[in-house]
Amino acid sequence: MGAKPGGENTMKTQELTMEFVREALPPRKTDGHKGDFGKLLIVGGAVGYTGAPYLAALGAERCGCGLVYLGVPESIWQAEAGRCVSSMPFPAPDKNGMLCEKALRPLREKLEECGVLALGPGLGRSTETKKLVLGLLETEKPVVLDADGINVLSGHMDSLDARRGRVTILTPHDGEFARLGGDLAADRAEAARDFARAHGCILVRKGHRTLIATPEGTVLQNPTGNSGLAKGGSGDVLTGMIASLLAQGATPVRAAACGVYLHGLAGDLAAGWLTEYGMTPRDTAEAIPSAFQTVLTEQH
Repeated sequence: MGAKPGGENTMKTQELTMEFVREALPPRKTDGHKGDFGKLLIVGGAVGYTGAPYLAALGAERCGCGLVYLGVPESIWQAEAGRCVSSMPFPAPDKNGMLCEKALRPLREKLEECGVLALGPGLGRSTETKKLVLGLLETEKPVVLDADGINVLSGHMDSLDARRGRVTILTPHDGEFARLGGDLAADRAEAARDFARAHGCILVRKGHRTLIATPEGTVLQNPTGNSGLAKGGSGDVLTGMIASLLAQGATPVRAAACGVYLHGLAGDLAAGWLTEYGMTPRDTAEAIPSAFQTVLTEQH
């Protein structure tokens, strides 16, 4: 696809290709066991938002993660446990149906066992969740930050800047990007590039032709996806996919790029079966294996 991400011509916006994704996917060991394919902790969920962590877990599982844990509020734990078959939800202290600061200790202990943290799907907004997010962002582990995890950074950008040198992937839609100080009036790619450089993170700016911007100045543009993905829950699936690939050993840029491309391709396949009107985020997650099959088997 031209210059490699992080290589020469980093100022150009490059289009993601199926060939790049095929070569960038983390390899699968023939004799591997579940511990070889990554351990992921997803933190999120709240009363009224029980679907978000489940969809993130489903995206992670469908992308090949070996072990997926969900730290969710105690008040919704039974609902999550009844819904999840392969992933492993566990209850954490909550207040008014949302995770609270007391959950920080058990979540940190669980994170010690895991390689990657996905933070934010369905988390909700409160003073307690803000303290929790800011506390978890102190980890040295790679973090994929989404939804209300991103919203916490508004007014606390120092917590993001303090992670410079560690892996942080943000996945905002335009509204969340604006709350982080992003310029919606500027050229879309340039604004994403400027933000990623300024804060030392990888920015996945969601929307039509989603962009992946790196701290080095590379911007990748995704060609897959359709309007059927413009439904609540689609971003949760994407967060799980990116975090899964990261946990399996993909480099941060490749994890973000492959996750975005495969998410859009899965959405295209789901739309082909169900139409853009009728498809749901769960249908997108269920189409991920077909997206992998397309990428891995299609020849030039």
